[in-house]
Amino acid sequence: MKKSLLALAVLGAFAGAAQAQSSVTIYGIVDTGVVYTSKAVNTGNNTTGSKFGLNSGIIQGSRIGFKGVEDLGGGLKAVFNLETGFNNDNGALNGQDAGSTNLFRRKSVVGLAGGFGTVLLGRQTDFADTISAMTSVNDFGGITGAVGHNLDRLEGTRTNNSVSYTTNNLGGFTGNLMYGFGETAGQTSAGQSFGIGGKYENGPLGLGLNYYQSKQGATPSDTSLISAASATTNVGSSAYKGLNVVASYQFGPARVYANYSRVKQDLNTASPTAFSSKTLGAANKADVYEIGTAYALSPSLKLLAAVTHTRADFNSSSKGKLTQLSLGTDYWLSKRTDLYAFVASTRASDMANSGVFGDATGNAVTGSADASQTAVAVGIRHKF
Repeated sequence: MKKSLLALAVLGAFAGAAQAQSSVTIYGIVDTGVVYTSKAVNTGNNTTGSKFGLNSGIIQGSRIGFKGVEDLGGGLKAVFNLETGFNNDNGALNGQDAGSTNLFRRKSVVGLAGGFGTVLLGRQTDFADTISAMTSVNDFGGITGAVGHNLDRLEGTRTNNSVSYTTNNLGGFTGNLMYGFGETAGQTSAGQSFGIGGKYENGPLGLGLNYYQSKQGATPSDTSLISAASATTNVGSSAYKGLNVVASYQFGPARVYANYSRVKQDLNTASPTAFSSKTLGAANKADVYEIGTAYALSPSLKLLAAVTHTRADFNSSSKGKLTQLSLGTDYWLSKRTDLYAFVASTRASDMANSGVFGDATGNAVTGSADASQTAVAVGIRHKF
């Protein structure tokens, strides 16, 4: 009897050790709110008017994910992360590209981590998504997306068939390299993409830099080019070049930040023939400027403000401007649940208004061709 108890105790110890060496975590975010939008487009009769609705993923896209780690010994670990997005207002899968029906469209990676850093393979965002924590994306999320941050990738755009390497924290510095395979036989450069980025964080100071470039191809690894998937011209030519420079500093209760992005879309050579066609996604060059602050009135309550300004060139034949003022407040009921309220106003000059809740490339789908649009959102976010 004693031997049996001893054997059970030993087996239990081994089982406990094995469990400690391997773990899987289920996590997620559910974010939704009531939204009022002025001058929204009614696609049925091509008119504009006030719109009320329930929007999912106002600050952060609603999602559920699985991540795991296995200790392989000697400081080496196997890691994976699978994450899918959904619209909790109707229960549908969420997506911003042609792969929207993919189960794990937000993230699908597996790799190794250790003293050398982390190597991940699969579908993932580039380093612009990481340094966006120092911009308005951290506080307003999708509110500032359509005015520029969807185009400059700070909102988080995925790269398919990609390999990334991220260093460990080296005295406050973290670096990243990414390469996306176009997977076209006989044409290595067709559809490929690559990125390089880094950030430095030391006390109240945060700095970030990222460059990303992708090329045209039948199966582009850059999902922001997915609309050109059937294109057979300009294969291997640079279709997107994006540079992000961000900075953030914590002055007591106030975090202030500023950032600049330049985007070049060399293949957007058509001159817009109508005012409505002068959308941000159709620009061949765009410069995005932003300043903002998050002021903590208390550990639970923050006041938020940001000004985002984008200047767009359309094949050098004409120019346009978008300016958005965003104001808000965020109140945390607990570490996992917060209530928020935002108001944002976007004004366009010599181009179509993307709308506060425009689509992924800034096209005026839910916005309007009017010079201005205002949106108000009140919602709740829960993390688990």
